[in-house]
Amino acid sequence: MIQTTVLVIGGGATGAGIARDLALRGVDVTLVDRDGLDSGTTDRSHGLLHSGARYAETDRPSAEESIAENRILKEIAGEAVRETGGLFVQLGDDDPAYFDRKREACEDIGIPTEVIDGDEAKARAPGLPDDVERAFTVPDAITYPARLVAMNAADAREHGASIYPHAPVEEMTVENGRITSVSVGGMVNDEISAEYVVNAAGPWAGKIGAMAGVDINMFLSRGAMTAVEYDELDVVLNRAREPSNADIVVPHESEVILGTTSVPIDDPDDYDRDPAEIDELRTKSAELLPPVEDAPERRTWWGVRPLYAPDDGAGDGRDVSRDFFRLDHADDGVENFVSAVGGKLTTYRQMAESTSDLVAERLGVDAESTTAEQELIGADDPELLDAFVDEFSAAGIADADTVATADRLSPADD
Repeated sequence: MIQTTVLVIGGGATGAGIARDLALRGVDVTLVDRDGLDSGTTDRSHGLLHSGARYAETDRPSAEESIAENRILKEIAGEAVRETGGLFVQLGDDDPAYFDRKREACEDIGIPTEVIDGDEAKARAPGLPDDVERAFTVPDAITYPARLVAMNAADAREHGASIYPHAPVEEMTVENGRITSVSVGGMVNDEISAEYVVNAAGPWAGKIGAMAGVDINMFLSRGAMTAVEYDELDVVLNRAREPSNADIVVPHESEVILGTTSVPIDDPDDYDRDPAEIDELRTKSAELLPPVEDAPERRTWWGVRPLYAPDDGAGDGRDVSRDFFRLDHADDGVENFVSAVGGKLTTYRQMAESTSDLVAERLGVDAESTTAEQELIGADDPELLDAFVDEFSAAGIADADTVATADRLSPADD
């Protein structure tokens, strides 16, 4: 039996962030993940560090969280972030009233914008079509998920945490309203006894909750992405219209990532991957950036959004809030169990701080979070960060063109 103060289940950005936050407070933490860190939703994103503009007029809390965390990560995450800026682009068929509403909402929240004409937009983003009416700038950026997760895990370990990248949770024992032990396979192959258990399993949060007899109503949707060769874009492109498929183009080193679709699913381990979604990404993204329609493909993948929808959500999931939720399962009869659900990559650190605040309160730990001010380990050393990625089996597909590791995935996904 392994003894620890806090067991964190899930080694994506949020789980690694929680492990780091608690370790910095002096708490004994153990982090487990089943398939290597960064192997779930965090890796299977497009790597956008949101400015909040995408949600400004429809989901103000998410927008406010995003711009706050955008600024923090640019300060603490070093070589895991690339500052590119972003454009919201109005094409000839797009509603100008939507453009104005979004920009005004950004200004009201405090997301800085600048309106530019079509010629200036094409100068900043070569390849835009001739029917560009205007655009406005936002402080979007790029993050490399593998590095971000690995540096959080390494920082947690530096402060005493134990990290197990290949250790699937198999069973939980609940007695008298408390989780008394967690059976973990793989490299652990033992039971873990913890004073507190944190569920940061993303799309699998419902399955982990069920092991403790807790119902967590996740709303899961799959999203397709494809990376194609194109090295002339240095700014994130967003289509200034109501959210729909293929309305974002994210630049990486010598490629761009086209995203994304949204299709509800039931099981994060078993869902269809429809090639027609990739064709749609190509065709519709070409309306915003024509050269991508025939550009050579680098790789294609699907990710699962771990949205939380206690009221079952609606439609394809685009109307479900991207805000995060901290579920204290003492309200469900399991007093030493909390789940961090919802949110997105941009707000992982805030999710981790909020969850760690609750855990610290329950444990009687007075130390406050310092993760917003303290630079992550290895922030200015990309070679060290990529060594951490290898060590924690965090190499993934979203940033495969940038993160140099010995254990890189092949260009094709499934």
